[in-house]
Amino acid sequence: MRLKMKLPALDKNAVAYASVAFANALMNPLFNFYYVKLFLNGYKISEVWFNQAQVLYMVWNAVNDPLFGYFQDNSSLACFRRRRTSILYGAPLFALSFLIPWFPWGRYQPDDWLIGVHLIVALNLYDTLFTFVLLQHCALFAEVSRKHEDRVRLMRYCLVAALVGTGPTIGIAAAVSNNMENLHNFRVFTVLIAVVAWASMHYAALNIRTEIDVERDQALLDADSQPKDPSRSSSIWKLSWEIVTQKDFILFVTMNFLQIFHMTFLISFAMIFADNLLPKDMLSSLTRSLLYGSGFVIPQIAALLLSPVVERVGSYRVILGSFYLELVCAAGMYLAGPQPWLIVGYLLVDISIPGAIFSLFNISVSDIIDADSAKYARKTPLSSMFFGMNALFTKPAQSLAPMLVVTVLNRYGYEELVRSTAAPITAPGHDDEHDELRRVMFQIFCLLPATVAFLQILVWKPFGLRNSHASTAKYIET
Repeated sequence: MRLKMKLPALDKNAVAYASVAFANALMNPLFNFYYVKLFLNGYKISEVWFNQAQVLYMVWNAVNDPLFGYFQDNSSLACFRRRRTSILYGAPLFALSFLIPWFPWGRYQPDDWLIGVHLIVALNLYDTLFTFVLLQHCALFAEVSRKHEDRVRLMRYCLVAALVGTGPTIGIAAAVSNNMENLHNFRVFTVLIAVVAWASMHYAALNIRTEIDVERDQALLDADSQPKDPSRSSSIWKLSWEIVTQKDFILFVTMNFLQIFHMTFLISFAMIFADNLLPKDMLSSLTRSLLYGSGFVIPQIAALLLSPVVERVGSYRVILGSFYLELVCAAGMYLAGPQPWLIVGYLLVDISIPGAIFSLFNISVSDIIDADSAKYARKTPLSSMFFGMNALFTKPAQSLAPMLVVTVLNRYGYEELVRSTAAPITAPGHDDEHDELRRVMFQIFCLLPATVAFLQILVWKPFGLRNSHASTAKYIET
C-alpha cells in the first residue's frame, strides 16, 4: 500500500504578496549594509560630502512618502491608483536604481566632488523607486484583509520570503567579494540580485488579488460624477491633518523613528565595528561572512517563532516586551566590557531583536488605518497615506544615524585611520594609537541601543490599540 504525504496548501495570494517582500529582502539589506562602507572606505568620500548627501537624502526621503501616499490613494491615474500596476511599472526601475552605488562614475580621488554627487544620486533615486513600489506593497497589507489572523498569515509568508532572501544574500555577497575586497565579484553579484528581484516583483504584480482596487475605482468615478463641494474636499492638507492629530499615530511614529534609527545604525556600522572591536585573527573571512549573514537570518526566524504569540496576545505586548529585553542586553554588555566573544553574541542579539520586532509594525499601522476608517467613515481606507505619513516622520532616521555616528567617530580619528591604512585598529601596531577610538566605538555600540530602548518604552506604553487580535473581521476578505 502506497502512503501519500499531503503537504499543506499554499495561499497563492499570500505567496504573490510575499514575492515583493522577497525582492526587497534581496536588495534593501544589501544596499544599506554596504553603501556606507563602500563610500567611506572604498571611494573615500569626504565627511562634508557624506553629510551633505545624507541631509539631502533625509529631506527627500521624508517628503516623497506622503506625496506618493496622497497620489496613490487619490489620483485618477492607474499607475498611481492601482497597487498592482504601480508595482508592475516600478519594479524594473527599482531594480536598476539598486545598482547605482556599486559602479563608480570615473577614477575617484579622495575627497573628489564626483563621489558626493554619486552618493546623492544613488540615495535619492533608490529611495524614490523604493517608496513608489514598497508604499503600495505596505498599503496592500492593510487592504487584503482586516482579519487579524489573515494579517499574521501575510506576515509569516513575508518573513519566510525575507528569510530566504536576506540571509543568504548578505552571506554570499560577503563570501564572493571577500568582505568587499573583490569589488568586481561584488558588482556581478549585485546585477544578478537585481534581475531576480525584478522577476519576483513582476510575478507579484500579476498575481496579487484584492477587492479594494475595484472599490477605489468606483469611489473615484462617483466623486467625479458629483458636483465639487469645497466644504467636503479631501485635500492633502486636510487628510494629513486628520492623520497626524491622532494620538496613537503620533505614538507609533515616534517609536518607529527610534526603531529605524537603531536598525540603520546596526546595518550601517555592524561590519565596521566588528572589524575594529574584534581581533583580526579571531574570525576567518568565511566565519565573518556567516556572522554578517546570520544577523539577517535570525530576525526572520525569531519573528516566525513569535507569530503564534502575536496571534494570541497581539503585537502591542510583544513589541513592548522587546524594548525591555533590548535595554537589559545593552546594559549587560556595557557592564561586561569589550570581551570579544560577548561582542559577537551581543551583535547578533542587537541585530535580531529590532529586526524581528520591526516585522510586526505593519500590524500596528493597519490597526491605526482601521480605526481611522471607522472614525471618519471613509469609503476606502487611506492606506498609502498612512504609510507615507509614517515615513515622513521616520525616514529622517535613516540619514541621521550614519551622519551622527560618522561625525562622532571622525572626531576620534576614524577618517584619518581609513585614509592612512586599510588595517583595522585591532591590527598589530594600531592598538595604542587608536585605543581611544576603539573605546568610543564600544560605548556607542552599547549605550546608543540602551538609550533608544529606554525612550521606546516611555513612548509605546500609552499606545491605545492593543486588542486587535481579539476583534472580529470588518471588511475585505479574499
